[in-house]
Amino acid sequence: MYLATVIGTVVATSKDQSLTGKKLLIVARLSEKLKPTGETEIAADSVGAGNGETVIVSQGSSARFTGPAHETVIDSSIVGIVDSVEIVGNL
Repeated sequence: MYLATVIGTVVATSKDQSLTGKKLLIVARLSEKLKPTGETEIAADSVGAGNGETVIVSQGSSARFTGPAHETVIDSSIVGIVDSVEIVGNL
């Protein structure tokens, strides 16, 4: 899992059937200092995230377990909206 910021949305009218009804968002990965790393990807939203929000993204087979149907093509899923982050120590 990693932290990211939602920077946009993706609309795809033609897609795999397992993505029907899923909101797809563009996320920018954040470093441990909550700064953008320059890496982006598309993630399925399972929590109702919106533009500008900091989110938790799960990847791989774990991302498929965010909904009732586990047979899906999802590889990245937004699984949480972050309220605050506290970093202890010097980075």
